[in-house]
Amino acid sequence: MFRSSARCFTVSKPYELQRCKHTATTSKLDEIREKLRQGPTLADFVSEDRPKNWDDYEGKLKREQGETERLRLPPWLKTTIPTGSKFSELKQQLRSLKLSTVCEEARCPNIGECWSGGKHGMSTATIMLMGDTCTRGCMFCSVKTSRAPPPLDPEEPYNTAHAIKQWGLGYIVLTSVDRDDLPDGGSAHLAETVREIKQQNKEILVECLVPDFRGNRDSIATVANSSLDVFAHNIETVERLTPFVRDRRAGYRQTLKVLETAKEINPDLITKSSIMLGLGETDQQVEQTMKDLRAVGVDCLTLGQYMQPTKRHLRVQEYVTPAKFAEWEQRGTELGFLYTASGPLVRSSYRAGELFISSLLKDRKAKTA
Repeated sequence: MFRSSARCFTVSKPYELQRCKHTATTSKLDEIREKLRQGPTLADFVSEDRPKNWDDYEGKLKREQGETERLRLPPWLKTTIPTGSKFSELKQQLRSLKLSTVCEEARCPNIGECWSGGKHGMSTATIMLMGDTCTRGCMFCSVKTSRAPPPLDPEEPYNTAHAIKQWGLGYIVLTSVDRDDLPDGGSAHLAETVREIKQQNKEILVECLVPDFRGNRDSIATVANSSLDVFAHNIETVERLTPFVRDRRAGYRQTLKVLETAKEINPDLITKSSIMLGLGETDQQVEQTMKDLRAVGVDCLTLGQYMQPTKRHLRVQEYVTPAKFAEWEQRGTELGFLYTASGPLVRSSYRAGELFISSLLKDRKAKTA
């Protein structure tokens, strides 16, 4: 799953450390200081005054072969620290209902805007179902992994629907961790959540960013026939890089087959996928991936910048410019996608995309009626 990886920090004034009496303690503190010194600083993530033309940026955007130094974050990827009463209220409500969000687990750089309501004043969050621990270990993703995650919460479908009803949203995005430990991959749990949401609010539109269920047709059908409106499954990267970027159980061709199968089972579904850029892919490989997605009937596509979550994860090979992202958006239109969202901070559940898809689905329903 395409999950963003920029960290959000809160800041407090440093306190002067007292001199340690024991050598072992001093050594440990020195080790911690060194780790902090080598890591990213707050300045790497806080917004600066932005120039009118990003083409004027003269910083290094691409690592050459053999280089080990981290690329410095370009100014167009610097985001504000999340604050505000709406942000705090939403976080508290999610905790009280024992709900996880991909916004937090994947360290999304847009969390401040979405949770605080942004310029439109409407708070949104992407609910992550089936817990916060995944059975897979993709090299780009910061979500926790385990071969045996905790059991599913039977109250989660109702709690999720209850929270969404309280928010009064017209469009909601659900996602989930991979649960290869479950016989059906958790498809029945996802479908039950969708049905519960629809039962409590018949007008709401539901998008589900699903796992691949190891390609199992019955599991795909369970979700595709659950009254879902948008079936999303991310291809993440180009075919050449897939074995190095994704868990070995997540194949490029398998992802295409999942999206194709969902469309076969329920032709009325809008299908959607996402690509990360900046991992070392070529333009030709990105375009071929876009063509492969269109060939299996994918309707909507998002493209965004990969951002390294921790030092244990894959390094960014290139920071793609906003101008280049604009070119990919145009190419998506030319290839026939109903909607292409392409930009450095664009993520799978992109708010502008949700507004477009919502309008499209409502128009379809009106015509059917």
